[in-house]
Amino acid sequence: MSEFPADLRYTKEHEWARKEGDLLVVGITSHAVEQLGDITMVTLPEAGTALTVGETFGDVDSVKAVSELYAPVDGEVVEVNAALEDAPESVNEAPYEGGWMLKIKPSDPAAFEGLMDVAAYTKLTAES
Repeated sequence: MSEFPADLRYTKEHEWARKEGDLLVVGITSHAVEQLGDITMVTLPEAGTALTVGETFGDVDSVKAVSELYAPVDGEVVEVNAALEDAPESVNEAPYEGGWMLKIKPSDPAAFEGLMDVAAYTKLTAES
């Protein structure tokens, strides 16, 4: 599971972001999932919550640890993946599809371009 989608952007904290219109869909990478093991709970903010880049917005509980989630950009949460409340294992099964966590309206749409591309993220994960 070490290949990462080329159309996404990444953070050093192992979140990914995908553009959908003027929104960003956010989740955690397959690398993060591999490190965490089986995910048992996901805690996310409510829609309308303001996010600050680099600040925590929730956490993921797994059989190994509790890991904080970090905002990839400044913006506002417009939608939360409510399905994760009853099926947190979706993050393990499909981290880039059904396991997405938030949809954010970024304060600065250009901030997406400032995130790591797939080559930089692949290099980061190879070094860890």
